[in-house]
Amino acid sequence: MSLLTLLRLSFRVLGRNKARGLLTVLGIVIGVAAVIAMVALGTGAQQNIAQQIASLGSNLIVLMPSSNNIGGVRGGGGSMSTLMVDDIEALKRDVALVSDIAPTNRTSAQIVAGDANWSTNVQGTTPSYYRIRDWAAAIGSVHSELDEAARNKVCVLGQTVATQLFGTEDPVGQTIRIRRMPFRVLGVLTVKGQSPMGGDQDDTVIIPFNTFRQRLAGAQKDNVQFTYASTAQADDTPYAVEEMRAVLRQRHKLRDDQDDDVAVRNLQDMANASREVADSMTLLLGSIAGVSLLVGGIGIMNTMLVSVTERTREIGIRMAVGAKSWDILVQFLVEAVVLALIGGAIGVFLGWLAAKLLSDTTGWTTVFDPKAAAVAFLVSAGVGVFFGYWPARRAAKLDPIEALRYE
Repeated sequence: MSLLTLLRLSFRVLGRNKARGLLTVLGIVIGVAAVIAMVALGTGAQQNIAQQIASLGSNLIVLMPSSNNIGGVRGGGGSMSTLMVDDIEALKRDVALVSDIAPTNRTSAQIVAGDANWSTNVQGTTPSYYRIRDWAAAIGSVHSELDEAARNKVCVLGQTVATQLFGTEDPVGQTIRIRRMPFRVLGVLTVKGQSPMGGDQDDTVIIPFNTFRQRLAGAQKDNVQFTYASTAQADDTPYAVEEMRAVLRQRHKLRDDQDDDVAVRNLQDMANASREVADSMTLLLGSIAGVSLLVGGIGIMNTMLVSVTERTREIGIRMAVGAKSWDILVQFLVEAVVLALIGGAIGVFLGWLAAKLLSDTTGWTTVFDPKAAAVAFLVSAGVGVFFGYWPARRAAKLDPIEALRYE
């Protein structure tokens, strides 16, 4: 028989007991739908991570005081001041691969503008910071080298702070007070959104680094809490990291058996680690969903074995009028594959629907991947072949005489 005839026969046979057919493919439906939904969630998580990493800046390197073991006294990361302004100057001078570097200090403060106030973090940094982080002013401007050198009391607002203090009013040129000191607003930054650590990057006020040192740092004015740096080319970043570590170890006179007292982190390493976590979770959830495919395959095998038993006399009649074992094998195998493909098609649709509902109801980012849907659909066909082969082979090996005698 032709393939078209076999398909027609398969649908006719399956149509005799629609309820049993639907229950048989339920495992396949659940498995395929779960796989597609999990892949959509995983792909969405990876996309979120990529966007959040990109929002931090291009070719970014982050330096911060690390754990310490000085003279037998140990402390956690940042517990001792190991990164100084002179270190930043040395890195500018000695590490050729670094194109921009921006020392940054932070503190929390209550910001007041007229009758409004807002508690946020205040960052003191240099104009290089805006280039490193690809952060431009949405309105107004950012502070300049002249503001830095003159220690001007000027500031740039994140979007969240601007909204909380001024609402829809234009804040450029307005005055805010940081710890009772007046600062003139130069501009408002573009929206960055959530950081990979979950914080609101737009909830910040940025002032010149030297102004921060003079006005807000107190006795710790030569300490640097964070430093952001970047390279001209992404491929240069790992080499720049190693050079910076070497320069800092030499300046801090660390022995070979001592750990770094300044952590130098490549953003790409952070991105890779985040992706590995997302991939592992996707793989784990996908594996759990794959169990449903296994259960669905066993259901198909069971149904096909029952079908062979019910149709033993029919098989005998077909063999008596000239059908060969191969014809019987192919007929039952096609029926099993048709069952699996019906389940796969329904599963693809339900998986897409589940991903969309998850996105709409929870706000999670989901990305429907047509390639994953195609693979899941083909896997369902493979499940039909694998689990349908034994019942089909059993039908093909029936003895025609014994089959005709079967009641």
